[in-house]
Amino acid sequence: MAPARPQRKPWIMRRHRTGLVLTLFIILAALTTGIPATAAPTSLTVVGALDRAARPLRTVEPGGDSRDLRPLSRMIGDARVVGLGEATHGSHDFFALKDRVFRHLVREKGFRTFALETPWSTGLRLNDYVLYGRGDPRRVMREEFQRDYLWWNNTDYLRLVEWMRAYNVRHPADPVRFIGDDIAWTGPELYDAVEDYAARAHPGLTARLAELYRGLRPTVQTGEYIERYMNLPYAERKERAERTGEALRLLERQPPGADREAYDRAVQHARVIDQTARQYAFDFTDPAGIAAAMRYRDGAMAANVVWWQKHTGTKVLLSAHNNHVGYVPEEPEQNPKVQGAFLRESLGAGYVSVGLTFDRGSFNATGQDDDVIRRWTLGPAGPGSSERTLDRVRYRDYVLDLRSVGAPARDWLRRARPTRGIGTAYPDGPHDIALARSHDVLIHLHRVEAAHLRDR
Repeated sequence: MAPARPQRKPWIMRRHRTGLVLTLFIILAALTTGIPATAAPTSLTVVGALDRAARPLRTVEPGGDSRDLRPLSRMIGDARVVGLGEATHGSHDFFALKDRVFRHLVREKGFRTFALETPWSTGLRLNDYVLYGRGDPRRVMREEFQRDYLWWNNTDYLRLVEWMRAYNVRHPADPVRFIGDDIAWTGPELYDAVEDYAARAHPGLTARLAELYRGLRPTVQTGEYIERYMNLPYAERKERAERTGEALRLLERQPPGADREAYDRAVQHARVIDQTARQYAFDFTDPAGIAAAMRYRDGAMAANVVWWQKHTGTKVLLSAHNNHVGYVPEEPEQNPKVQGAFLRESLGAGYVSVGLTFDRGSFNATGQDDDVIRRWTLGPAGPGSSERTLDRVRYRDYVLDLRSVGAPARDWLRRARPTRGIGTAYPDGPHDIALARSHDVLIHLHRVEAAHLRDR
C-alpha cells in the first residue's frame, strides 16, 4: 500500500527390514504430498525439526481461552513493539488473529496500543472513540478507509475497535489506545491542531503558518485527496514539501514552555503533515524515485511508532503487511528498506517481527490493471515454496520461533524460496523470501478466508 502504485511476486538406505519399511514410507509420503521421492528424505527431516519446534494454535477467532498463545508471549519476551504481519491485505483470518493476539497481549503482557498501517490522523479519530467514546467508528472507517486503505473497513477491525472501547469503559485508569502510523493522507483536523497550538503558545507564528499551509488542508475525502495529490505536477509537489518542512522547523525552534506535552504533540502533528507532503515529493515517473518514496514511507512509519511508544510508554502491537513488519524487503529494487529494519535499528531487541503464512484460501484484492475488487482463491502452495513444507507440520495452525528451530530446518528457513506476499492487487508474487532472515517468529495458517468488507 503506497501513494504510488507500481505494478505488482544422500541418504543411503540400509538393506534390511527397517530400511524397506522406511523406503515404503518415503514413497507413500511423496505420493500423498506431491514431493518427488528423491527429495522426500531431506524434506521429511526438515518437517521433523519444524514439528518439534511448532506450538499449536487453537483458533484465530478472538474470545475464549488464550492459553495456546502463551508460547507466543514467551517468544515476544520483553519487546516494546511487536510487528504482526499478514500475507494478504484481504483475509479475515489475519485480521481476526490480530484482534485475538492483541487482547491476549493486553491481558498477559501489558500491551496498551494497537497500531495500524493507516494515516496518523485517522488513528487519532479512532483513538478519540476508543478513549472517550467520541464519534462513530463506522463513520470514521467509511470516511477514512478509502482507496489504498479501504481493506481496513472490514467487520474484523470494527469488532476490534469496539472491543477496545468496551475495555476502556471497564478500565478507565489504564486504557488501551489506537494509532495509525502511515502518511498518505493527513486530515484537516491536524492542521487545525497545529495552528490552534501556535495561536495559544506562540501567536506570532499564526500568520506565517497559515501562509505555509495555504492550499494544503484537505477539502475532499481521503481517496479523492490522495488521487488529486498524486496527479499534481512534480514541481508543485516539491514546493508543497518545502512549505511543510519550513512550518515544521519553525515550530521546532520555539521553546516548549510550561506545557511540554502539548508542544511535543504539536511538533509531531506538524511532522506528520510534512511527512505526507514529502511522501509525494518524489518523481514517480522514475523507478529510482518510486524506490526512494517507498523507503521514505517505511522510515516515516517506523519513526511514528517509535515516537508514540516513547511518549506514551505503552507497548505496541503493530499491524501491517509482512513486507513492512519484516527485516528484508520482498522486492529490494522497489522498496530498499522496510519498516521492520528501521524499527530494529531504533529499538534493537525491543522490536520483534512476527510473520504470517498460509497454504490455501481466499482474499480480497483488485486486479493489477483495474480498481475492481474481487475475491481471489488459491489452492495448496506449489512445490518448492515455503508454504508447501510449512503446511506438512503436524498442526493445522501453529506458532514457530524462527530463532530457535533446530537443524536442518534452521538452514532451510534461512534460504530464500518462493513465498506468498500479496498486497492490494493480484497477481502479486510469490517472492523469494528467507523467512528466518525476515522475521523472528512465524505463525502459519492452513487455510484463510476473504474478509467481509463493510459498505460494499
